[in-house]
Amino acid sequence: MPEAVAGSPAVALVTCRAARGLDEDLPPLVTAFAAAGARAEIADWDDEGVDWGRFDVTLLRSAWDYTERLPQFLAWVGRTAAVTRLLNPPLVVRWNSDKHYLRELAAAALPVVPTAFVEAGAAGQPPADASTALAGFLARHDCAELVVKPAVGAGARDTRRHARNAVAEILAHLQPLLAAGRSVMLQPYLEGVDREGETALIFIDGSFSHAIRKGPLLPPGAPASGALFAPEEISSRVPGADELDVARRVVAQLPFDPLLYARVDLIRNARGDPCVLELELTEPSLFLSHAPGSAERFVAAALTLLR
Repeated sequence: MPEAVAGSPAVALVTCRAARGLDEDLPPLVTAFAAAGARAEIADWDDEGVDWGRFDVTLLRSAWDYTERLPQFLAWVGRTAAVTRLLNPPLVVRWNSDKHYLRELAAAALPVVPTAFVEAGAAGQPPADASTALAGFLARHDCAELVVKPAVGAGARDTRRHARNAVAEILAHLQPLLAAGRSVMLQPYLEGVDREGETALIFIDGSFSHAIRKGPLLPPGAPASGALFAPEEISSRVPGADELDVARRVVAQLPFDPLLYARVDLIRNARGDPCVLELELTEPSLFLSHAPGSAERFVAAALTLLR
């Protein structure tokens, strides 16, 4: 394996203390960068001792605690992008870190899981009335179950699946999030996910790379998780032609350039049509170990963008 030499690109792979040892993408990336003659180092985004200006490119990988400190994280993103090439860029990160982006995808006629937002309220303003918002959602959606989750969140933290008639339980989930200043999403629970799971399609430099199946994350009756991320059942998957078409349409619709990486998470609705559950452009797992050659493709794309 070639060794990095003086003058070779210096690369930061950004993680967080809580994710140390948990990001399975980091080892293959370190190896692939070394094979390409680059010097890759793993660093925590909030480590004040890191001189980000000494890196030619800084890659957001597993800064998975950012949702708990979003203003601090976005301030770091701005400072870091001023002294190094940050990928994906700040404009992408700011847009993608709040799932209100689902409204824009739906407005662009892309198939999105039906989503209602219950707003926490602007500074000095009261939050939306949770009971009224929930009643309106249930009137519009004839679903047996629904999902409640924060608009800024990751890894299924603070997310829970509820029975439609468990109104008191739902409000007990909603209201503390709103009181903490966190806007909340309501979505019908699409039962097909229990059989088929989710399909996550990974794109590198705008081109489809590989896909995985993610098993269902929300068992009925389970409390919301407070862990960094919920345990996942992952396996390789060949996406359906309709899934690949939707994912490509989503990526093509985005106004961002360059976009080193993207992950489109899809689930099928009651008709069997794929719908966007999430679009991961900030710090997604790319499941590189499930696709031989994908780490090398990622590294080649990153170094090409750098040049």
